[in-house]
Amino acid sequence: MPFHITALDVFDIVLVAGILFQLYRLIRGTAAFSIFIGIFFIYISWIVAKALGMELISALLGQVIGVGVIALIIVFQQEVRRFLLVLGTKYVSGSRSSLGRFFSSVKGEKVSTREAEEIVRACEAMSSGKTGALIVIGRKSSLDLYSDGGEIIKARVSAELLETIFFKNTPLHDGAVLIEGGLILAARCPLPTTDKIMPPRFGMRHRAAVGMSENTDALILVVSEESGYISVVDSGEIRENITPNELRNVLLMEKIW
Repeated sequence: MPFHITALDVFDIVLVAGILFQLYRLIRGTAAFSIFIGIFFIYISWIVAKALGMELISALLGQVIGVGVIALIIVFQQEVRRFLLVLGTKYVSGSRSSLGRFFSSVKGEKVSTREAEEIVRACEAMSSGKTGALIVIGRKSSLDLYSDGGEIIKARVSAELLETIFFKNTPLHDGAVLIEGGLILAARCPLPTTDKIMPPRFGMRHRAAVGMSENTDALILVVSEESGYISVVDSGEIRENITPNELRNVLLMEKIW
């Protein structure tokens, strides 16, 4: 029997490979990766058992896989959410249609670079004084959900206010500051931490920053209390020890407000 490969078959293979690759990127370094490998081997065993005509083991594995769809949603809840968030963020960011602008909560016009300069000035001062800080800058995803456990401020962004919030003797220094729409939305906000295995040099601020970037499309800034290094966290990836000028370039390129 001749074997034919059509363009649709090639597209199907490429599509599945792309989905698996994106899934791998999302779960690598987490406990979910080992679970995924185990489920993958069960699926391969089921395919082999069906091909060899082993009806009993094939039926057993088939039942496991059938129920496994629900188990996958439960086990990989965070990863599925992150995967959909990545797809949705890329779609919205790439859209230039009037409909997309209509539904977007983020203003499209350019604004003053004052907020970026204030953030850079605050981070530079806190870095010099080794004052720990965790700043979340919203993009498309709303930060209202993460402000519930903190103190609502809704004030203009200023270096002095940020430095005061993160001063170690103030009641607001513990937790994250949320910045959205050019305003400091809230302070002392608890953030979700990541399940990734991270190097020992990263503390709870970095773990919370990565966790927040996994759950939202926000840009997160971290000032280390131990080293004074400034880090930028985006989509689960950490860029360490950046200079104030590099931070300024990141913020100005973002056009997040």
